[in-house]
Amino acid sequence: MAELINKTDIYVRFSEVDSMAVVWHGNYVKYLEDGREAFGRQYGLGYNDVYAAGYMTPIVKMELNYVKTTSYGEELTIESKLIPTDAAKVVFEYRIFRKSDNALVLKAQTVQVFMDLEGNMELTNPEFYLEWKRKNGLI
Repeated sequence: MAELINKTDIYVRFSEVDSMAVVWHGNYVKYLEDGREAFGRQYGLGYNDVYAAGYMTPIVKMELNYVKTTSYGEELTIESKLIPTDAAKVVFEYRIFRKSDNALVLKAQTVQVFMDLEGNMELTNPEFYLEWKRKNGLI
């Protein structure tokens, strides 16, 4: 089975640090979003692709494990890995590294479900997602 991983780099902006000069913990949620968007661009599963197929994928679960702090100006690598599942959901695991010393600063996981555009949750995988999984060697 294929392993789908995206790595994208960002710089910590001044607006993302707190009064202690470290990245405020809530900004890591935005970094995970950056990772999902980069993954979607690389593999053709962006939010617009999902929406064009008639679905939305809201996050229903998120877990963040903070390991080390980061500061203004540091370059980070966000590694986003799709975790294959047969269920009608999209699961990502993330690792964020500080580029200067390759230190792991955060581990995280998100779970997204499929909803139609009227807000009804899908209990089975939408056909477009099954086709996407076939195309990418996941089934």
